[in-house]
Amino acid sequence: MSVFLVKAAQLLLSLSILVVLHELGHFIPAKIFKTRVEKFYLFFDVKFSLFKKKIGDTVYGIGWLPLGGYVKIAGMIDESMDTEQMAKEPQPWEFRSKPTWQRLIIMLGGVIVNFLLGFFIYMMILFVWGEDYQNTDDIKYGYGVTKTMEQYGFKDGDKIVSINNIPFAEADNLSTYLMFRTVDNIEVKRIDGSIESLTVPEDIGTQLFESGDIPALTPRFPFKLDSIVPDYPAAKAGLLLTDKILSINGREINYYSDLTYALKNKEEEKINLIVQRDSVVKTISIIPTEDNKIGILPIPTDTSYVEYQHRDYSFGESISSGLSVGYWSIKDYLAQFQYIFTKKGASQIGGFAAIGKMFPATWNWAAFWQLTAFLSIMLGVLNLLPIPALDGGHVMFLLYEMVSGRKPGDKFMEYAQMVGFFILIALVLFANGNDIYKAIFG
Repeated sequence: MSVFLVKAAQLLLSLSILVVLHELGHFIPAKIFKTRVEKFYLFFDVKFSLFKKKIGDTVYGIGWLPLGGYVKIAGMIDESMDTEQMAKEPQPWEFRSKPTWQRLIIMLGGVIVNFLLGFFIYMMILFVWGEDYQNTDDIKYGYGVTKTMEQYGFKDGDKIVSINNIPFAEADNLSTYLMFRTVDNIEVKRIDGSIESLTVPEDIGTQLFESGDIPALTPRFPFKLDSIVPDYPAAKAGLLLTDKILSINGREINYYSDLTYALKNKEEEKINLIVQRDSVVKTISIIPTEDNKIGILPIPTDTSYVEYQHRDYSFGESISSGLSVGYWSIKDYLAQFQYIFTKKGASQIGGFAAIGKMFPATWNWAAFWQLTAFLSIMLGVLNLLPIPALDGGHVMFLLYEMVSGRKPGDKFMEYAQMVGFFILIALVLFANGNDIYKAIFG
């Protein structure tokens, strides 16, 4: 099976699970409060359904357009825009006839399920598979440092001892701390074995994002050329697979991070590669692409440059640790919004293709559930945004009603729903348009 089909199958299964359970979060409290649910659909049934069956008052079905799913609750102004029903006298089994607190619970049910599901999956991942982690010396050659991090005292070959006084083995990924959390201090172990405490500014995440120095630190590894991409600058300049790169513009190249640093921070358009070809030292002049690529792929000459330890969890330990992972997943995801609302951040928003690429190329249940847990958290956060047509929009109007004692008029709600719907369509088109643009132009 092709990589595309494997990733597509995982994406489809993950989203199907999340959509069905999210809609169940609305469906169950609606039924508890004796509110009629007219439709329960996985995917959208524009014009026709792949499958449908009516049981009681509810039609259960599968649509053909895989962009989510929905439950249609009687007496509720939603994306169906059923104004004919709303023009009739309210019935006791309709959403609009229920007390505000019941309607609020019904609307919050979906996102509550998303968050609970994310927490539960994280717990089960730790219980079933445990987790891999790294000690300070498991990064054999230390880290390669970006120009941004050099400003704050980091040096090539540094190893991380602790972050915010939390031992490296117990801390999350360093990039996560730098981009989304507050970092007070980072202890590093120098090549000579000495320990030094370094501090970074509060806006280090913004600096890294704007400079493109992400990740800020990467494990160093000695390398040789594995392949040279046809029609890229290196191939056009005559670089051979058997060539050993010695330096770029005078910077010695011992590790792959040395090469990426030299390319990104070149001072002139053209670079001079000093290579050893057999026993001869040659100079090759290359003009990299706009994104500082020359079209080579490395392979480590020492595959033990990064090692992992493994930790298993008891059921009780998995509960507390899973809760911690879920909490930080929500917090870190919310922190991403500070970058999204920038020109550069907006250009990096992705749609279904971007999400699909996150899944592994071969079927791996641990990786599948890890990503599904993250997507569940993500959907919960996004659905809480106060945009009409999303759950958060309905919650916003219900809270207004509870505080003011006044219910927004049906006509106002219809217009708000239409505006929210067009905002969502625009966002979906923009995100997936970014995917198409990147696929075409790289």
